[in-house]
Amino acid sequence: MKMIQHILGQKSILSIMFLINFLGTVYGYYWYRFQLADTPAQFYIFVPDSPTASLFFVIVLLGFLLRTNFPLIEALAIVTLFKYGIWAVIMNILVLISNGSLPWEGYMLIASHFGMAVQGLLYSPYYRFKTWHIIVVAVWTLHNDVIDYVFGMMPRYSDLMDYMTQIGYFTFWLSIFSLFIAYFLVIKKDSYKLSLPQSSS
Repeated sequence: MKMIQHILGQKSILSIMFLINFLGTVYGYYWYRFQLADTPAQFYIFVPDSPTASLFFVIVLLGFLLRTNFPLIEALAIVTLFKYGIWAVIMNILVLISNGSLPWEGYMLIASHFGMAVQGLLYSPYYRFKTWHIIVVAVWTLHNDVIDYVFGMMPRYSDLMDYMTQIGYFTFWLSIFSLFIAYFLVIKKDSYKLSLPQSSS
C-alpha cells in the first residue's frame, strides 16, 4: 500500500490526477446548470456538492505539485469527496432499484463518484491538517446538510424526491462518518505520513 501511495505522489501522476479532476470539476458544474438556474443566489455555493468537492481536491493537487500543503482545503477535500462520492453512488443505485433500469449517465456517475471517494482516501498520508481543521469542516458539512434538506437545495433525483426525509437522515449520518474517516486516517494515524518525492521519476 505504501508503494502505491508513493507512486501516487510522483509528479507525473499528480499532473494526470490534476487534469482529470479539473475536467471533472468543470463538467460537474456544467451538469448542475439547470438546478443552479432555479436556485436563489444565496444558495449557489451549497448546490453543486460534488464538483465543489472535486474543486477542493484540484486545489490540494495543485499544492502537491507546488510541494506545499493547504491543510484546511485538504480536510474539506477528503470529507466531501468521500461523503458526496458515496452519496451519489447510493442514490444512483436506489434509482436503479426504483426504476429497474438506469441510463448510461447513471453508471458513469456511479463509477466517477466512487473514484472520487477512493482518491481522497488514497492521498490521506500526504495531508497535514489538524483537529481544528476537522471542526471547521464539520461546521461546513453539517451546515450544508441543513441547507440541502431544510431549505430544499439537495441534488435533484426526481425518482427519489418522495424519500427526501429518509435521504436527509442518511446524509446526516454519512457526514458524521465521513468526518470520522478523515480524523482517523489523518490525525489518529499522524505517525504514518509520506513526503512528496523530490523527483518525478
